[in-house]
Amino acid sequence: MTSPVAPRRRTLPALLATALLAAAALLVPALPAAAHDELVSTDPSADAVLEALPAEITFTYSADVLTDPGATVVQVTDASGASLTSGAPVVDGSTVVQPLAGPASGAVSVLWRVVSSDGHPIDGSFSFTVPAAAPTPTATATPTSSPAPSASQTTAESAAPTSTPDATAVPADTASEASPLPWILLVVALVLVAAVIIVVVVSRGRRRASGGGSTGTPAR
Repeated sequence: MTSPVAPRRRTLPALLATALLAAAALLVPALPAAAHDELVSTDPSADAVLEALPAEITFTYSADVLTDPGATVVQVTDASGASLTSGAPVVDGSTVVQPLAGPASGAVSVLWRVVSSDGHPIDGSFSFTVPAAAPTPTATATPTSSPAPSASQTTAESAAPTSTPDATAVPADTASEASPLPWILLVVALVLVAAVIIVVVVSRGRRRASGGGSTGTPAR
C-alpha cells in the first residue's frame, strides 16, 4: 500500500518551479523598458532664469539617439505661444542641439521627443524664464526754446541810449496849477510905486502952491 506522504513531497518542487516560471514571465517584458535611453541634462537647465534668450538649447542623453528623419522633434515657445525655434534640431551621437531665435519674454516652454538607441521613442518637457521685454517709450513733445539773441542784437540794444525822465521838466498840468503868489506880489509892488509917485506929485504941488502965495502979496 502506497503512503499519502510521497505524492505531497513530489508536488512541492513542481509548485516552486511553476512560481519561478511565472515570475520570470513577468520580469522578461520589463527588461527592455529598463534599457531605454533617458535625458541626462539640458543647457539651459529646467527652471533656469536667464538674462536673455540663449542662441540654442543642448540636450544630452544617456546613449546615442536615432538620426532617422522625423525621429527628433523639439518645440520651443514663449509665453504667448510664439515659436522660438530656428531650423531643425541637430543630432550628434547622444547630443541634440536646437537653435533658437526671436524676442522671447517671460516663461519659455520646451517640448522634446527622440527615438532611443533601442528604437523606443521617449519624450519630456521643461521650462525656463527670460526677462520680460521693456515697454517701448512713447515720444513726448519737448518745449521749443526761443533762439538766443545774436551778438549784433545784443550790441545794438546795449548801445541804444535809454531815455531818463527830465527832473526839471514841469508837466503842463503842474504849470497850469502854479501858485498865484508872484502875481499878487507884482500888483502890490505896482500899487506901492503908484502911491509913492502920487505922494511925490502931491508934495511938489503943495510946495509950489505955498511958495506962490508968499510972493504974490506985497508987504505994507
